[in-house]
This record gives sequence, C-alpha cells and structure tokens, in this order.
Amino acid sequence: MPRFQWCAVGAAVLALAGCATPHDAAAPATAQNTRVEHCKPTSTPEIAALFEQWNQALQTGDPSKVSAIYAERSILLPTLSNKPRLTAAEKEDYFRYFLKDGPSGQVDMRQIELGCNTAVDSGLYTFRFAKTGAAVQARYTYTYRWDGAKWLITSHHSSAMPEK
Repeated sequence: MPRFQWCAVGAAVLALAGCATPHDAAAPATAQNTRVEHCKPTSTPEIAALFEQWNQALQTGDPSKVSAIYAERSILLPTLSNKPRLTAAEKEDYFRYFLKDGPSGQVDMRQIELGCNTAVDSGLYTFRFAKTGAAVQARYTYTYRWDGAKWLITSHHSSAMPEK
C-alpha cells in the first residue's frame, strides 16, 4: 500500500476515534461538573476534639478567636440570646457578651455522626462561669464542614435545659 494511502487510513481511524469519544457538547467541561469530591478521613475522637478547640478559644477571652472557628456562611443560635447570629461581627458581638463572665464548657453526653466532609456533634454540656460561680446546663448541636484545610462550624445551636 503506498505511503499516501496509509496516511489516509490513519487519519480516518483517528477521526472515527474522536467521534467515538463520549462527550456532551451542551455541557462543556468545567471545574464544577468535573470536580470529584474527596472525603477527608475522620474519626469520632477527631470531631470530639473540635469542641475542645472551641472551648480553648473561649478561654482566650478573645471573641474574634472564637468566631474564627465558624465558617463564613454559618449560623449561631446561642444559649443566652434570642437573636440568630449569621455574620462574623454578630458572632463576635455575642461572644463579647458571653465571655465576660469567664465561661468554661464540659460535655456531659454526646453523639457524633460522621459524613463525607461533614460531621455532627450533639448532646448535653454544662458551662461554668468563673466570675459568677453560675452553671448552665444546655443542649447543643455543632455541625462541621471540612473546607479542604480545616474543620469549621457551619451551625451551632445551644439552648438551656427547659426543666430545672
């Protein structure tokens, strides 16, 4: 077979192979539709330690250190306020008030659920306030999301126990 014919056959094979490649012309490849989510391996002790990290941030007395543990898009439904806190400034405002009496939390009972780049820690905790000697028992739920570098709180609900 002459060299020219081999080239023509080769070109035809390549053209047909290109036609056989699956693709959707209506949906061009983008980072959004070709991204594969990778789940960060985690454990119950790792998620339990996130409360300790949050509690240690309280011990600094610095509201900005506490609010830095929350995702940019997150909600705080706090124990000692009726107002939902959505922005970092609103969270800092709440923690400025909450931190003034020197709170320290202790988990009394918990249940942790693990997901793909998410986790939920729910249970009961007690806060003791160093300046007043008061103690408040409350129910809590923290939801966390792995942002690719660290776990952040996406929602935090805390409410005082209704029965005394």
